[in-house]
Amino acid sequence: MATSLVSFVIAEDPPARLDKALSRDVPAEADLSRSRLAKLIEEGAVKVAGEVVTNPRFKVAGGEEIEITVEAAVETDIVAEDIPLSVVYEDDDLIVIDKPAGMVVHPAPGTPNGTVVNALMFHCGESLSGIGGEKRPGIVHRIDKDTTGLLVAAKNDKAHHGLAAQFEKHSVERRYLAVCYGAPDQNDPRIHGIRGTNFEAGNILKIQTFLGRHKTDRQRQAVSFEQGRHAVTRARIIESLGEPASAALIECWLETGRTHQIRVHMSHVGHSLIGDPVYGGKRKLNAKAVGEAGVEAAGRFDRQALHAATLGFDHPVTGEWMEFESELPDDMAELVSALGGSL
Repeated sequence: MATSLVSFVIAEDPPARLDKALSRDVPAEADLSRSRLAKLIEEGAVKVAGEVVTNPRFKVAGGEEIEITVEAAVETDIVAEDIPLSVVYEDDDLIVIDKPAGMVVHPAPGTPNGTVVNALMFHCGESLSGIGGEKRPGIVHRIDKDTTGLLVAAKNDKAHHGLAAQFEKHSVERRYLAVCYGAPDQNDPRIHGIRGTNFEAGNILKIQTFLGRHKTDRQRQAVSFEQGRHAVTRARIIESLGEPASAALIECWLETGRTHQIRVHMSHVGHSLIGDPVYGGKRKLNAKAVGEAGVEAAGRFDRQALHAATLGFDHPVTGEWMEFESELPDDMAELVSALGGSL
């Protein structure tokens, strides 16, 4: 197997730990992320002053010579599939796609094929330089199978590490469009009585709870106020639908990014998404408000009405701010129109 040797000298006043010192001083062109360096130390691929060191806590001093043996990225067992992709942007480091409904992002035991990753393996081909030692795209965030919209993936370790750090810090701009039952308005006294909610200036609903696995259904997430992962969602009405308002086109944005976050939070405040098979309940629209055509359109809408419309981040290599937008997909646009919207 082909290998390359990365050689450099630890600069003055290094962090006490080897792994942190390597992360600080490794040449940028080596494209070795912190996690990749940790794995290389563990594998015995790092020499300090000519001696192999496998302890990441090994104390280093300025001026020590480092040699890292890096094996070429190995082929993954993920199958490349010629599946059409809607590519919004692509360069040597990353790719942004507009995911359709019905497509799973990552292979899993129940869905080993037909996923976004399978499609990216084929589309990107040799431009994948390796993530963690494997030739595969680096997935840093996911959207649900039946949610449409924007998704970014990394082509190399450096981009993967840079994007992951931004998602961890919640500095990525992510905005979603959704169609929900009712209209989450500050003039509704019912919402003010729901724990974890308040309104900010501009009629912006803020929902702040913990989210964790449902006690009896492990496939679902549930709101908690004692344990789980901190989750904050904001939502505002773009257009109320029906007279009186029986539904609404809303914009949601995330301060955190948890599994099913928007779907669970909107259900928590009594404004679940139309078509949501898990959190939507058995609600029906008021025919007097939206007409029989609107009721029928909502009844046959067979996925959660949720679209990842805006994605913004700092390019992990150049540092340039990048922002992408995706128009509302046809099925959601038709739903809004059937409900009396102006789209």
